[in-house]
Amino acid sequence: MQRPLRLVIFAGLALVIFYFVKDALFNDDNYLKPLLQEREEKDLSFRSRANSPFDDAGRRAFKNLVYYQPNLDYRVSAKVQELAKQDTLLMPLTNGSYEPYLRYGLANFELEGQQHQLMLYRKLSEKDQLFVPFTDKTNGFETYGGGRYIDVPFEQGDTGVVLDFNRAYSPFCAYNPDYVCPVPPKENRLSIAIPAGEKTYEKPE
Repeated sequence: MQRPLRLVIFAGLALVIFYFVKDALFNDDNYLKPLLQEREEKDLSFRSRANSPFDDAGRRAFKNLVYYQPNLDYRVSAKVQELAKQDTLLMPLTNGSYEPYLRYGLANFELEGQQHQLMLYRKLSEKDQLFVPFTDKTNGFETYGGGRYIDVPFEQGDTGVVLDFNRAYSPFCAYNPDYVCPVPPKENRLSIAIPAGEKTYEKPE
């Protein structure tokens, strides 16, 4: 077999394998179905007396949260740049007080042809996930004006994380001003719009 022909065959096989793996990872059963189920379960919890941010009248009026359609372009892999000095940040809260978070490292990723980074924080009481509060150009228009959050599964020593903006969610103070929520720091302001995840909740008339 001539060398150019072998290269064409190998390239074709690699392409087939790529699409097979991609389909296996991101089909309805493995990605979309769990994501939609999470959203349904959150709606159910918001209707319950124990887990809802709404008062009794708000719970009775509540129907469902509103989201962008899932888009795999906004499920991005990011390289973790661990900080040499992991200092504690007193993150401001909406009531003017502060809550301590560990500045763990930077998540560097590409989105819409541009390089971006977000600071990864860790609650001092949590070891298996990182907290990513952020703002973007949708805030105040299609999403909550105060920014949104992502919870990122993580194990010590990981060199990469997945930032799934399809799972970006609003804080409880987006539904009820009596709640106290972290305010995304300036270092986590994205310069682009992230049309993924939870949209603004509008109370029923």
